[in-house]
Amino acid sequence: MNHNSNTEISVLIITLNEENQIRELLADLDFADEIIVVDSFSTDQTAAICRSFKKVTFIQHKFENYSSQRNFAVAQARNDWVLFLDADERLTPDLKKEVITTVKNNETIAAFLFQRTFMFQEQVLHFSGNQTDKIFRLFNKNNAEYSKDRLVHEKLKVQGNVGILKNKLIHYSYSSYDGYKEKTIRYGKLKAQEKFLKNQKPSFLLRFLHPAYNFMFNYIARLGFLDAKKGLIICYLNANSVYIRYQELEVLWNKKSLSPKQ
Repeated sequence: MNHNSNTEISVLIITLNEENQIRELLADLDFADEIIVVDSFSTDQTAAICRSFKKVTFIQHKFENYSSQRNFAVAQARNDWVLFLDADERLTPDLKKEVITTVKNNETIAAFLFQRTFMFQEQVLHFSGNQTDKIFRLFNKNNAEYSKDRLVHEKLKVQGNVGILKNKLIHYSYSSYDGYKEKTIRYGKLKAQEKFLKNQKPSFLLRFLHPAYNFMFNYIARLGFLDAKKGLIICYLNANSVYIRYQELEVLWNKKSLSPKQ
């Protein structure tokens, strides 16, 4: 751990067509010393909204995958401490205070995991596989980097000790059926590319068994049924993303549009 790092915070956000979310998030980042939005050439009002905030540095950068886009954003930050947020995430007042205090008083931790509260429209999603979710959001950029072999569901590689913040981040993960379905399809296709580049072949059995297992595990074993209709929808769409993964993997092998590792 670099003990000489400064205690100012750079907030980083990657975006694509986030006009419905980004204004509310940016308006609540008064504590940040720097705010950088890296946008994948949005076609809605995302750019105009971001540029209306004087404190925001707005950069457009071609999207290749989530890990490379996040690493690019980290490289733009002038401060050692980075708080990475998605446009649909919100800090509670208590979490905001905890972030500020943690960075100022920390001497031994390189990165911090956040617990999240998942929102289904305006209701809390209690189960459906999300109840134990933890994700890196605050870290010292000198001691962490997103793994380059992950195209989606990015993994932060940390050199040093890891901590967990007490207060939860609010994640408005589901605003509409079509919006969430589009997101899960995009994730499924990127996961297929990731498998293809690792020379993993498609499997007829896995194409059907893996989505079924994913649904049953989250809906039954992880109590998604207790979230009622919203749990059924979330578990179905997440399982469908797994199905899309294998479907797209077969397409990639048939087309050989990428080059798998030998």
